[in-house]
Amino acid sequence: MSALHPVIAITGSSGAGTTTVKKAFEDMFRRERIKPAVIEGDSFHRYDRKQMKEAIAEAEKDGKHLSHFGPEANLFDKLEELFRQYGQTGTGQKRYYLHNEDEAEPYGQEPGTFTPWEDIEADTDLLFYEGLHGAIQTETANAHQWVDLLVGVVPSVNLEWIQKISRDTSERGYSAEAVTHTILRRMPDYVNYITPQFSKTHINFQRVPLVDTSNPFVSRDIPTADESLVVIRFNKYRNQDFPYLLSMIHDSFMSRPNTLVVPGGKMGFAMQLIFAPIIHKMMEKRRQALRES
Repeated sequence: MSALHPVIAITGSSGAGTTTVKKAFEDMFRRERIKPAVIEGDSFHRYDRKQMKEAIAEAEKDGKHLSHFGPEANLFDKLEELFRQYGQTGTGQKRYYLHNEDEAEPYGQEPGTFTPWEDIEADTDLLFYEGLHGAIQTETANAHQWVDLLVGVVPSVNLEWIQKISRDTSERGYSAEAVTHTILRRMPDYVNYITPQFSKTHINFQRVPLVDTSNPFVSRDIPTADESLVVIRFNKYRNQDFPYLLSMIHDSFMSRPNTLVVPGGKMGFAMQLIFAPIIHKMMEKRRQALRES
């Protein structure tokens, strides 16, 4: 943990709502005049797009599973080293994974490739990570121990599958059968490396649908925010002014002493209310540490 060089990590799968989280933090960074070092989780994958397809095909020949969720396809040790090094010195290296032609064109590279590793910008105030593995812990890597604020964002599993099937069939041209195969191939890694992280998060946001999602493999309508609730579980940061939060967020309620439930459409607003004081205090501690150093 670091007062001088804080590390914030947002952990959540694709479609979980991490975009909402990212926007909420960007707004807070702008208000507090914070310069973050932004790290994308995809940049710590081991293989580029072409290499990953080849590695998956090779693994399936041997009757093995390989996915972006597990250690074989990721650089978990390098991610932990970045969190540790940044927390201690405010330095480290990053790169970008170029998802599409728009992202790749400025670099003169093909989509699905990585940019070269480069040093993080000088004089950043904190590190902000968004990806799949901010709280990862394996036999050889333990990234979450270096994180000052660790946020989990996860939908209920059926909702996650509905979102993936809908996105991959409508936007990426895959068949529903192909997407279902991918879900099954990823399942061991999902169980062993993704879900355990949400027991380590300091604050966890789980979106829960209020409509029937009992068979996600035939459902094509993604539940809207208004058809959802968000369950917010506080672990490390339990010292919240819950009466204030309840008064500010209409139709919210406490389901447990450490759990706040809010309407789905209020998730971004709830994040602003919850995280703004935490970020402000974090920056106050940083300024004090700078004065004393």
